[in-house]
Amino acid sequence: MSRTPLEPQQVHDLVGGAPAFEALVDAFYARVERDEVLRPMYPEDLTPGKRHLALFFTQYWGGGQVYGEQRGHPRLRMRHAPFPVTPEAAGRWADHMAAAVREQGWPEDAEALVLAYVARATPTLINQLPSEVDVLPSDGGAG
Repeated sequence: MSRTPLEPQQVHDLVGGAPAFEALVDAFYARVERDEVLRPMYPEDLTPGKRHLALFFTQYWGGGQVYGEQRGHPRLRMRHAPFPVTPEAAGRWADHMAAAVREQGWPEDAEALVLAYVARATPTLINQLPSEVDVLPSDGGAG
């Protein structure tokens, strides 16, 4: 018997609540620690960032307003603005997060929803383009 399609707010309970998101974040950060592009973008002490990300995921996937009560509105673009998030960095973030999600052993529908979120969120974090993109093409003298 198949169950009804999973709603995003049901992911929290289905995967095991806040501890499941803490495990996901630990798996993700283990990859970040070994990444030569991403690691320099993070502070030496990863503990606060890990806690914030776990709270964000817990809230986003149906675990109540745990992030908002402690940190306010997520404002992801604003919170990431100080960091040079290039397309390469965003891609690495997405690859590490997707690998961490896949290793959790979550139910297939929950995993699919979280992976879809990662795919949607990743481009929104890019705030720095490669230098060759920063230059507008010449208009050929028209004007």
